[in-house]
Amino acid sequence: MNNSHFTSRDGLQARWPQHASGSEIQYLLIAEEQLLQSISGRAPLPEILHKICTALDSEIGNMISLFSLPNDEATGLAAIARSATLFGLYSFCSADVVGGNGELLGSLQMYCSAPRRPFSSDVPLIERATYLAAVAIKRHNDAEGNF
Repeated sequence: MNNSHFTSRDGLQARWPQHASGSEIQYLLIAEEQLLQSISGRAPLPEILHKICTALDSEIGNMISLFSLPNDEATGLAAIARSATLFGLYSFCSADVVGGNGELLGSLQMYCSAPRRPFSSDVPLIERATYLAAVAIKRHNDAEGNF
């Protein structure tokens, strides 16, 4: 799992699993199962990363997220950050996507409609999203021969 730690507003770190209602847990399990099926079915990487972002955005709410890969141009990422500001979005969170051996596989940037930081309940969702992205990116890289 991602080694990044997030500190919540109250200064506490949250770890998986969180206490959630049965329907929330059921939704998360179904969404994760569908993502894992897409990964194992070798769906295109952009499609998988988009699905992860969509699930994460809907769980946290009032959010837009995106993944970037190490070969993405820094100028493009800076343009995205400027565009987010122009549309009144605030930087919410940034997290590394790290492989099992500590290699940097990408990053997750998240923007929201109001200035805030992740709540303790958001942390396991963000960590799980980066973990799923790491699995998808690693599988894609292995299939492409990009070790």
